[in-house]
Order: sequence, then C-alpha cells, then structure tokens
Amino acid sequence: MLRVLVLVNAVALNLYRAENFRHPVAGAACVGLMATWTGVAIWAYAAPARRTALLLVLDLAVAVALVLVSPLVKGPGMEATIPGFWVMGALLAWALHWRWAGGLAAGAVLAAADLAVRSHLTQANYGNVFLLLVGGPVVGFMSASLQQMADERDVAERTAAAAAERARLARAVHDGVLQVLALVQRRGAELGGESAELGRLAGEQEAALRTLIRRQDAVTAPSPSAAGSADLVAALGRLESVRRISVATPGEPVRLPAPVVAELVAVVEACLDNVARHVGPDAPAWVLLEAFPDRLELSVRDEGPGIPVGRLVEAEREGRLGVLESIRGRIADLGGTATLSTGSFGTEWELCVPRPGSAAPPRAVRSPA
Repeated sequence: MLRVLVLVNAVALNLYRAENFRHPVAGAACVGLMATWTGVAIWAYAAPARRTALLLVLDLAVAVALVLVSPLVKGPGMEATIPGFWVMGALLAWALHWRWAGGLAAGAVLAAADLAVRSHLTQANYGNVFLLLVGGPVVGFMSASLQQMADERDVAERTAAAAAERARLARAVHDGVLQVLALVQRRGAELGGESAELGRLAGEQEAALRTLIRRQDAVTAPSPSAAGSADLVAALGRLESVRRISVATPGEPVRLPAPVVAELVAVVEACLDNVARHVGPDAPAWVLLEAFPDRLELSVRDEGPGIPVGRLVEAEREGRLGVLESIRGRIADLGGTATLSTGSFGTEWELCVPRPGSAAPPRAVRSPA
C-alpha cells in the first residue's frame, strides 16, 4: 500500500511540474520505470522465498539510479528529484529485512545520491537527508522490537497451553489412580501380613500423587524473560547430603536457565531413586558433571548388580514408565541423549544435553554396553 501511495504522489508531482523537464520523453520513461518497478516489487516481496538479497539490492539500485539521472532529465537547476518520496519503498524494505543496520545503510546510500545531484545544500535538502538517515534505522529498530515481542508472546502462549494441559491430564489421570491406591491401602491394612506392606506402599504413593496434583494445579506459565537462572553446580552439590552420594562438579558455577537446572536435577534424582530402590537405601552412588562450551555431560553411577536384560522393556510393557519418562523423556525434552550402561560392574547413566545458547548439537555418547 505504501508503494502505491508514494507512486501516485510521485506521478502527480511530476505531472504538475511537467514544464520543469528539459527532456519530457526521458521524464515519462522514468515515471514509467517507477510504475513498472512498483508492480514488480509488490509481486516479488509478496512471497518470502523471493525476498532475497538480490531483490533488495535491485530495489535500492533502481531508486538510486532515478535520483542520479534526475539532473540530466530535468536540468541542473532542479528543485526536486524525479522519484521524490518514492525511494521510501526501497528504504523501508531494507529496514524491515535487515533491521536498523539495513535501514541505516540504505538511508546513507540514498542520502549520498541525493547530495551528489545538488549544486548547493538548502534547508529542504538537509531535511530530506536527515529523514533518510534517521527514518531507516528507526523503522528497522521498531521492526526488530515487534518481532521479538511476537516471539515472546508465542512462547508464552505455548507454555501456558502446555501447562494447562499438563494440569488437566494430571487431575484426570491421577484422580482415578488415587481412588485405587486408597482402596489398596485400606484393604491391605485389613488383610495384614504382606498385604499390609503393599497397603503401606500404596499409601505412600497416594500421598506423593496428591502432592503432584497440588503442584500441577499451581502451575503458571512463566515469562521467558523472568524465568531467571540458577547454578547447576550448587543444585547438584545439595544432593550430597542425601544418603551416600558423591558429587563431582567443575570448580566454578555453571549458570543455566532455572527450568533447565530443575529438569537436570530431577533427572539425577530419578537415577538416584532407582539406586535406592533396586540396590539399597544406603548404596553408594557417584554423580559427575562436566561442562563444555557447547554441551553438558552428566553421569550417575552405582556398583549394584546391574539391570537384568529385558527388564526395562518388561517394565515399560507393564506400564511403569519411570525410566522412559523421568529420565529419557526429560533429557529428550532438553534436546539431549540418555545412554544406559549396565552389567556386573553396576549401572551408569550418561546424560548429554546442549548448553542453552549454543547452536551446536550435543555430542553423541557411547552406546549401551
């Protein structure tokens, strides 16, 4: 729409000042070129695939060429160039595509061309040059700001929708499970013996699920800019106070977004819970963190009897998704990999995730033994 408006303005002004043309035929050709290029530009910029650097350079070149030929067509004493405000189309295209830097570059080129065809600098000419040098960067900066705001809005909407869906599913699924666990707890206590132990375990799981539901009900979508950061080294160090756990970390803090730290600590805790459950509550375990510029590597190891072949597949088939969701699922959500090595030497999880802000993918870890 802007290109059409400035074209109409340019055509009207050139018709009004037709007597100023030393070469009317050449002037008509220039006006025809502006009209033709306006149609080409509107068509070309309509498809993202056609918005290439070549198109932008040609757009600016046409505008500059029309400014430079103006004194040849209208005479050396001209007051206004042939395109006039029509050059705004190229200026703003550069600003929208390459943000403030593109707007500044295009404005500088157009300003230089405008000054080159002037025999002397007037107040009106100075005003035009000033608007070219300021308008392009301002529009480019505003475009970048609007794009950032749109991206943050999309992230917030997706986060809120995901949180709401998680809370809904937690209530729908866990409410049914709670009823069963409460029944098992009550009947186990009535039957006594081994059934009483099963009832006690069911009661513990019921309490854990109720806590989970309360947390899910309180879930809100955090602002991407307000999520904050946390030190992964300090978070892992707090695990040493639990049972016989040794934690080895770098000597300096590893600052990451707080949600990423929370997920990584939750994965480590899930691994340690498996050690306590299958090896023993007092079994020793070792946690090692290595921080690289592009990735983080975590390993959790114990010296238990290992996991029997096919046990994880059997557990998944039975509906117990602790390893699948608590460990592999969380790591996959972070864009990383989780590899399990198990045998008579014990069990070791090797977790590799890309470092936030790094474009490099996580390094592949070795295959399971």
